[in-house]
Amino acid sequence: MEKRTILTTSTRGLLEDSFPYRLYQKAKRVGTWNPADIDFSKDAEDWKMMTAEQREDILRLLSLFQAGEEAVTLDLLPLMMAIAKEGRLEEEMFLTTFLFEEAKHTEFFRRVLNALGETGDLSHFHSDTYKKIFYEILPTAMERLVTDQSPEAIAEASVVYNMFVEGVLAETGYFSFYNSLETAGIMPGLLEGIGHLKRDESRHIGYGTFLLQRLICEHPHLYEFIAAKMGELAPLSIQLNQDGIQGREVSAFGGNPDDVMNFTMKQLAVRMDILARARGKKIEEIYKVTESEIGVL
Repeated sequence: MEKRTILTTSTRGLLEDSFPYRLYQKAKRVGTWNPADIDFSKDAEDWKMMTAEQREDILRLLSLFQAGEEAVTLDLLPLMMAIAKEGRLEEEMFLTTFLFEEAKHTEFFRRVLNALGETGDLSHFHSDTYKKIFYEILPTAMERLVTDQSPEAIAEASVVYNMFVEGVLAETGYFSFYNSLETAGIMPGLLEGIGHLKRDESRHIGYGTFLLQRLICEHPHLYEFIAAKMGELAPLSIQLNQDGIQGREVSAFGGNPDDVMNFTMKQLAVRMDILARARGKKIEEIYKVTESEIGVL
């Protein structure tokens, strides 16, 4: 067993100006919303007034988010363990809020479904593409960290979890909810919660971006590895959108499905553009990155 070093009673103390510590502080300030405090009574009324096709579209989205939030809650622990093993205290401090928030997101979507009276089995909404991502790729990448804490393994886990699942798929899902429900002026409770989730996830994505930028700075060859991994995952996001569109030219709420696809493609490009900025930077610059540079809300 390696000799333990206690950082907070050493001359080092806490790196209070570092990006992970600032994220931790922000999570304490703005991440304390409670799903149990949201009123879904108007949502239940709106649900009864929607067409069968509209309910089907929203129920599909809810099902994908519900299962996805459960998955990321269960799958995060190996990353926390890997970061803790490296002795990166400020990063682990933030990750404690990360896991807490994923658990709340899981609770939130279950409360929405219960309020709408949708308590049946929704797994039929999970297409083969969805299962490939959440039943195979995500848990495999995260579980690898239990036995392999190499820079490559950590980078792969963060790409899959933070950049792809959160930074592309979840962001596209938020866009779809707003595009449908906000435009129609319905389901305020669901939209209130989505607003909280979006802010929480911006911190999660921000940490993943920091982590990958740190890894690229420390191991420059990883940029090509990360870019290749994103290239492998991109077609799955496109196919997932097509699974939901089902060949329709207009959504159940009158929107253009191309808008969702275009948003997905934009997110893929944005994530890689931000990561590319790490090349050539000094590690001190990575730690001092601002929230606005990374897109934290």
